[in-house]
Amino acid sequence: MKKELNILFMCGMVFALIGAAVYITHWEYAPYMFIIGAITAAIAQIFAQPHVENVTLKRLYRQQMFGALFLVLTGLLMLYSHGNEWIVCLLIAAILELYTAYRIPQEEKKQ
Repeated sequence: MKKELNILFMCGMVFALIGAAVYITHWEYAPYMFIIGAITAAIAQIFAQPHVENVTLKRLYRQQMFGALFLVLTGLLMLYSHGNEWIVCLLIAAILELYTAYRIPQEEKKQ
């Protein structure tokens, strides 16, 4: 099950990356591509989280969830905002996802 969720996450993130890259060409379906990819990745992250008792791991998984929510919010800003505000939201999501991607394996090794 975990392998399928990893594949789903990777496909969602690739789809979101393509949507963000194509957005600069003003293609009208690029925000929809990004949102579909972000939602797919968020769902994969939600179902991949194990039940843990460690407070630090709980906090890191919660931060990972906020990163996924910021990705979905980025897609909505791409749709409804006609400026570049979505870039700030994408930056916040990327920082949260990158931080948790490094810290979660470190904390799991400690256990």
